[in-house]
Amino acid sequence: MHELSLVESLLRMIEEYAAREKFRRVLRIRLSTGKFSGVVPTALRFAFDLQSQGTVAEGAQIQMEILPAALYCFGCGKEIEVEYFDAICPQCEGSMVILVRGTEELKLMELEVE
Repeated sequence: MHELSLVESLLRMIEEYAAREKFRRVLRIRLSTGKFSGVVPTALRFAFDLQSQGTVAEGAQIQMEILPAALYCFGCGKEIEVEYFDAICPQCEGSMVILVRGTEELKLMELEVE
């Protein structure tokens, strides 16, 4: 479960921000992740609840945005959003494709603090 290491990195970043910006508590955290990132939102929330105890982020609300995935097809020259990746272009059925969006692991987009 790589969510544990993601949350550990996230909390380290939040603690650094808190020290620099002098805030006492995080109320809300807005995150984004790609559809094919492998991040399981429920596992991330569970790991966050456990690991944030005793930190400025303890009790913070987490909002996650799942970004759509897209592939680029070299055959037809199009970028196409996809629900799953099977290495075939859904437009021309060509096999010269790469994922161009939706693989981002986790991004911290916004903190609401007091």
